Amino acid sequence: MKSETVPASTGRSGLSAITATPMPAHRDDWERRVLADPNLLRDMADAIGGPFHLLYPQRVVRNIREFQRVFAGQGVVGAIYYGKKANKSPAVVRACARAGAGVDVSSAQEFTAALSGGVRGTDLMVTGPSKSTRLLSLAVRHRALVAVDDPDELTRLGALANGDGPARVVLRVLPPNSTSRFGLTCDELDLALTAADEDSIRLEGFSFHLTGYAVADRAELALALIERCREARGLGHPVTTISIGGGFGVNYVAADTWRTFLDGVNPRWFHGDRAPDSYYPYHCPVPGPAMLAAILEHRRLADHLRAAGIRLAIEPGRALLDRAGSSVFRVQGVKSRTAHGHRYAILTVDGTSLSLSEQWFESEYLPDPVLWPARPGALSPTCVGGASCLEDDMLSRRRIPLPRPAEIGDLLVYPNTAGYQMDSNESAFHELPVPPKVVLHTANDAANSANGELRWRLDGKSGEC
Repeated sequence: MKSETVPASTGRSGLSAITATPMPAHRDDWERRVLADPNLLRDMADAIGGPFHLLYPQRVVRNIREFQRVFAGQGVVGAIYYGKKANKSPAVVRACARAGAGVDVSSAQEFTAALSGGVRGTDLMVTGPSKSTRLLSLAVRHRALVAVDDPDELTRLGALANGDGPARVVLRVLPPNSTSRFGLTCDELDLALTAADEDSIRLEGFSFHLTGYAVADRAELALALIERCREARGLGHPVTTISIGGGFGVNYVAADTWRTFLDGVNPRWFHGDRAPDSYYPYHCPVPGPAMLAAILEHRRLADHLRAAGIRLAIEPGRALLDRAGSSVFRVQGVKSRTAHGHRYAILTVDGTSLSLSEQWFESEYLPDPVLWPARPGALSPTCVGGASCLEDDMLSRRRIPLPRPAEIGDLLVYPNTAGYQMDSNESAFHELPVPPKVVLHTANDAANSANGELRWRLDGKSGEC
C-alpha cells in the first residue's frame, strides 16, 4: 500500500547527491545464516537456473504465536485467519495448520488449496465480492464461515444449505463514510438481520476491513459492532464473532533509517530523475502483534469483548509473513551510465520487476537488496533492471548504495518479500518461468541440527518444513 507522500529536497553534494540513503532491512537469524553460508545460495541458483524466492515457514509459525500470545494476554478469545492472497505457498498454509491458525480465502482454488494444506473447513473464512456458486457450495459443505458482501449472497447461500446444515455467516459492514465497493449498508444490514432464515442461515457475527493502519479506527468500529451483536442476539441470532480484517503493519526498517530517507528523498536519487509520489510505510512503530494489543487496549475494547462473550477475528496476510522470505536474482549484465556528472551502474538481472509488486503500483520496494557474495570494494550507486524489453521494468529505480561494484554472476537478495511481493504480479512475460519458491528448514537429523544447518526443497514437493 502506498500511503506516505514524501517531499522533494536536496542537501547532499558529490556522488552522494545521486545516491539514495541506505535502507537495510531487519534481518532474522535464518537470513544471516543463508548469507553467511559460502555455498548455499550459489547451489540453489545453479540448480534453479533463474530467479527464485526463499521461504522460511518456521518464522510464519513464530508470527502466529506472537498474535496468539496477545489474545491470551488480554483474555480475549481470538481467531486468526491468514490472508492467503498475500502468498500462495503451500508451505505457508501448512505452517498455519501446525500453529492453529485458519485461512482467509476468496476463490474456490484457494479454498481447496487450504484444505489440502491441512486446514479444516471450519477454520476457513470466505471473503470477497460476488462469490462463485462453487465457492459458496464448498463453504456450506465444509462448514466454513462466509463473510457476506451483498444481500443476494444470503439468498444464494440459503438455497445451497440443505443436508449440510445452515450456512455459517458474518455480515460484512460498509464502514461509515466509506465509498468502498465492499460491504453492506445500514439498511442492508437491517434487512439481512430480519430476513435470514435460521434453518438455512446461521448468523454468527459481523466483519469489516479498513484501509490504512489506524488503531483507533479499527477499535471504534469494533466497539460499535458490539452493539450490533447485541441487537442481533435480540432477534435470535447466535452471534459470537467480530472480524476486524487485516491491515496489520510490518516494520521493515529502523525508524532513523526511514526518517532519513523521507527527509532527503528527491528525484535525483532515481534513474531518469523519476521518484514515486508515495511509498508503503516501511517503518511501522506499532507493527503486527503490537498493533493488535493497541487495538484491544483502545477504550478497553478487550473488556467489552469479554463482557459480551464475543471472539475477535483478524485476517492478517503481510504481518504473518514478516521476515519469512526473500527474493534472489542473478546479475546477468552491468552497464555504466552518468547522471548529474556522476557515474552509476545499471544492473540487468535474470528476472523481471513483476516479481516485486510495489514497482507495478508506480512505487518502489525500498528495503535494500544484499549483494552476494560479500567482498571488499568501494561504494557503487546502482539501479536494477529486469530482463524484459520494457523501459519501466525496473526492480530498483533508485540508486542503491551497494558496498562494491556488482559483477555478472553475483546474486542480489531482496529481503522480506514474502508478503505480497512474490505473488501478486507474477507473470511469465517473454515466456520466462515464474520464479519458483524454495522452502528452507533447519536440519532435523542429529548430525546437523545442532549447528542449525539449513536444508532446502522446492515448494509443493514432498517433505515437511
